[in-house]
Amino acid sequence: MRRFLVWDLPTRIFHWALVVCVVGSFVSVKIGGNAMDWHGRFGVTIVGLLVFRLVWGFVGSTYARFSQFVRGPGAIQAYLQGRWQGVGHNPLGALSVLAMLGTLLLLVATGLFANDDIAFDGPLYKLVGKDFSDRAAGIHRLIEPLTILLVLVHLGAIAFYVRVRKEALIMSMITGSKVGAGETAKGGGIAAFCVALVIALAAAYGASGAWIPAPPPVTNENPTW
Repeated sequence: MRRFLVWDLPTRIFHWALVVCVVGSFVSVKIGGNAMDWHGRFGVTIVGLLVFRLVWGFVGSTYARFSQFVRGPGAIQAYLQGRWQGVGHNPLGALSVLAMLGTLLLLVATGLFANDDIAFDGPLYKLVGKDFSDRAAGIHRLIEPLTILLVLVHLGAIAFYVRVRKEALIMSMITGSKVGAGETAKGGGIAAFCVALVIALAAAYGASGAWIPAPPPVTNENPTW
């Protein structure tokens, strides 16, 4: 039994930054008003974070890679029967990760085009018509309770592992290490990080709508007659 690295620093930063942004987006939309500007900023940031995690799932270190923790039904059955042994996300935890990533991607994707019929338009609202935006807003509102449910399930699973199985999951996601018989994570060097970061920043820039040309100014010229 020894201490070894499970979660690399980029994975940990992603995790806690996503927590802050999801909480911030939820609080800001409930406040409404001027806080909706922050709701949009949190949404754009979540886009960048999710894209980073998707790329990092292929080029990151050992336990951050999808190929390491995404398993088939056999692994899930073995876990439920108590026969599964491994480090990182267990087979059920892997399903939770995929469900969370997929739901958040759909949530922010619809939010980019949505509007609230009052004063807030999504960053990419100008690219679509009002009808499409209204449909996107409807889907966006429908996904919100599902996201909350997934977060509550995630918190419940953490509480179970911390209180019942006595696993320091929260501390592992802070320090990146745990005590056990596993091998230290490898890979995910600076070059891989830079690639993931550049792609994530490009995605966030695209989601921000900053590249959309501003509409021409409206001039009110007096008639000459």
